[in-house]
Amino acid sequence: MDKIKIKDLEVFARHGVFPEENFLGQKFVISATLHTSTRKAGLTDELEYSIHYGEVSHLIKKIVEENTWKLLEKVAEELARAILLEYPLAQQADIKIKKPWAPVGLPMDTVSVEISRSWHTAYIALGSNLGDKKAYLDQAVALLQKDPDCQVIRVSDYLVTEPYGGVEQDDFLNGALELRTLLSPEELLDKLHEIEQNAHRERLIHWGPRTLDLDILLYDDLVLDTPDLHIPHIEMHMRDFVLIPLAEIAPWKRHPLTGQTVEQMLKNLK
Repeated sequence: MDKIKIKDLEVFARHGVFPEENFLGQKFVISATLHTSTRKAGLTDELEYSIHYGEVSHLIKKIVEENTWKLLEKVAEELARAILLEYPLAQQADIKIKKPWAPVGLPMDTVSVEISRSWHTAYIALGSNLGDKKAYLDQAVALLQKDPDCQVIRVSDYLVTEPYGGVEQDDFLNGALELRTLLSPEELLDKLHEIEQNAHRERLIHWGPRTLDLDILLYDDLVLDTPDLHIPHIEMHMRDFVLIPLAEIAPWKRHPLTGQTVEQMLKNLK
């Protein structure tokens, strides 16, 4: 990935924990590295295929000057998010904020905070077997698309499947979608739970009937195991109602542990 760098942009602003910092203000020195592909811009010599670093510099200045936050961490987060949302060609933004006049009462040069934030690709499984099943799935897609930190890229067709897990219940309507997101895996899980609750999802019986079921199948090539979240989804390779819609939108996507594509996993299951 190519990089466009803005180094040591000086902005006078009013961020800090102490009231006098918010009132009097001080200097902040900001650097940004934008990860993007400059290939097409380099071949065509057209600015539309690149990121206008002058515009980015003015965006940084505007955000830093027009807001007052306590922490450098907050300033960095807001800058990275704003840049990634404003400039679609930016895949990742590295932000470094230096505070030369930090009020610590000791001799030093600067204090600083440095972060990297980027877009991620996640694949989500959708399911419903209560009420208006299609409406619940459509609502989940719409709410994800409405979230500013998410972009729904592709949605599979919905298919009717028999219930999984041995609990007697109605057939499911299942699907899958590809999501581009700024959310971390844990934040994305919270967002999915919020959407489920909006559909009045109740977790009463394991593998039981539900208005809406949303699962993270894959998140980039991440392998993650926590008490609340397993990525890749621990049973995705065993479920045709997951693999069939996923193969429709991403047959080439590989499982980060086995190396098999979704299409291969589906053939093996059959």
